[in-house]
Amino acid sequence: MKQTARPPAGFVDRPIVALDWTLAETLTGIGVRAIGVGQVATYASWVAQPALPQGTRDLGLRTQPNLEQLAALAPADILISPMLSSLAPRLSAIAPVTSIAIYTPDADTWQTLVKATRQLGKLTQREPQAEQLIRLSTARLAGYNAALRQQAARKGQSPLPLLMVQFMDDRHVRIFGDNSLFQAVIERMGIDNAWQGDTNAWGFATVSLEKLVTLKGRMVVVEPLPPGGHQALAHNGLWQAMPGVRENSQASAPLFLPPVWSFGALPSANRFAELLASHLLDEHLLAKHTDKELDGESTLEGETTDGNH
Repeated sequence: MKQTARPPAGFVDRPIVALDWTLAETLTGIGVRAIGVGQVATYASWVAQPALPQGTRDLGLRTQPNLEQLAALAPADILISPMLSSLAPRLSAIAPVTSIAIYTPDADTWQTLVKATRQLGKLTQREPQAEQLIRLSTARLAGYNAALRQQAARKGQSPLPLLMVQFMDDRHVRIFGDNSLFQAVIERMGIDNAWQGDTNAWGFATVSLEKLVTLKGRMVVVEPLPPGGHQALAHNGLWQAMPGVRENSQASAPLFLPPVWSFGALPSANRFAELLASHLLDEHLLAKHTDKELDGESTLEGETTDGNH
């Protein structure tokens, strides 16, 4: 079964499938439309941006893909992360399987993201686009860093350390630290992490709200929240005792960000940085940085070149 609809402007088709969302968003970031991705609709809720190109087929659950549909697509390669390695024997009966690691213990997360981007660029013959994504991502974070330092020098106050969380339920959160995407981003933006505790291989720890009450920092809550989350927090005594909530200060009030894939790659890193900067930077500095970025940016939109041509 082959796709017949032409890819959207700026994209090329490749006969590969990506069960892992991190790999799927990276392919999207370098202008590749895979013929299939796991859980396309749920991707839109948890990853949001970059949106998968129109025409991407949904292969069912990432951990239990529809093997009949997968075989009918006749891919040349199936991309997975090591977390899905148990699927490799069944998948390899359909097509060659390539496993690409993103989050590995004792590795520099940013460099791992860069390496994976280059690997996918080579695999899909989109090496120039991969290098462009790396270059623009690096420059964007460096630009935000410079703008935040300029703002701090003028105001005599640096941004507060951040407590970056996602709610699991009304009493427990994932809090992100070493080895996480969010940590890699704020390091490059020159912002400290208020969480110095242990984290797992994906860069987070699951903790109760009680454990955060005594920490000093600004809460950054990455959505989606559990059902009824905002209403529940309004009546949650532990939340009302959180840093920034209890002070009722605009400068330290919690920031609620729309969904960002916390286990993502460079596209999610860019999204997280942009959302943070929109809250932390004064309007004129944000506009100045954005204008400067656009002036030097050669975007992927509208590109129709393939490979090195």
